[in-house]
Amino acid sequence: MKFTFFGHASFLIETMGKKLLFDPFITPNELAKEIDVDAIKPDYILLSHGHADHVADVERIYENSEATIISTYEVVGWFGAKGLERGHPMNHGGAWDFDFGKVKLVNAVHSSSMPDGSYGGHPAGIVIKNEEGCFYYAGDTALTKDMELIGEEFNLDFSIMPVGDNFTMGVTDAMKAAKMVKCEKVIGVHFDTFPYVAIDKEASMAIASENNVRLTLPEIGQTLSL
Repeated sequence: MKFTFFGHASFLIETMGKKLLFDPFITPNELAKEIDVDAIKPDYILLSHGHADHVADVERIYENSEATIISTYEVVGWFGAKGLERGHPMNHGGAWDFDFGKVKLVNAVHSSSMPDGSYGGHPAGIVIKNEEGCFYYAGDTALTKDMELIGEEFNLDFSIMPVGDNFTMGVTDAMKAAKMVKCEKVIGVHFDTFPYVAIDKEASMAIASENNVRLTLPEIGQTLSL
């Protein structure tokens, strides 16, 4: 699998010959101004919840690609009402076999509303498993004991977790989450975009080292082989 970071909580996973784009918030992000959003042509767009800082570029990327949107029932329905009809609605605890692997939505503790203020359903985390591996994207979430269920059900190769604090887990809670899901390889996201989520990277790496967690804080545009 390959992971490419587009800033904030937006990233692309390449796996099983498919491109999976998560939570695209690129053009409004000043830190990601070097990213050419029109060059991003995913096969699927996966959304953890409806907040603007996770869905800002969905329509533009959808129109420039043949992507199908995967998210909760409410989020897929909201985009469907706007004419984005290629969508697959899911809900928490449910799983579905796609041509790139199995997707399961899991619990996240956060809030969710759509950019126009309408109801966005409940936020979600996402687990994907296929022949190339298994990973967990926590979405925007607080630390929750439900994460232990993920560690019991799945053998994760890596996890993608928010570390920016204030609106989500900070790095200390992310280290606890890593132990709960039984995965020592963590890619941090949702940091530095705004002053509220600015982090001390050196201190964050030190905390990870103390917890025997291999934390990566990717640079925008960086690609990792996983």
